[in-house]
Amino acid sequence: LGRRGAALLGVAQGRELRPGEPRRPQPHEEDDRKVRRREKNRVAAQRSRKKQTQKADKLHEEYESLEQENTSLKREIGKLTDEMKHLSEVLKDHEKICPLLHCTMNFVTVPRPDTLSSCLPR
Repeated sequence: LGRRGAALLGVAQGRELRPGEPRRPQPHEEDDRKVRRREKNRVAAQRSRKKQTQKADKLHEEYESLEQENTSLKREIGKLTDEMKHLSEVLKDHEKICPLLHCTMNFVTVPRPDTLSSCLPR
């Protein structure tokens, strides 16, 4: 068996260990350690999966919120575009009849009350 084999045999037989000689765990201790390690790993894996699911749920909620905001902003863009078209038409119609725009006195750099009144309808 040799010294190493004899020492291992002695440990298995419950013999005292020599100083510095490593202690070999008993088979039932190894099984207990494996069971504890597996349980610890199982709990860690569950925790990891739960955290991953929570992260995915949070991202989904954020996505839903951003989609709603996007829809709302598109609606607002549509309303503002319609309003801009309407106001452009109103301005265009007004420019056709505005006496101030057609008055030759408008080219004066500093408007005076007397010249301005000559351009207004009476």
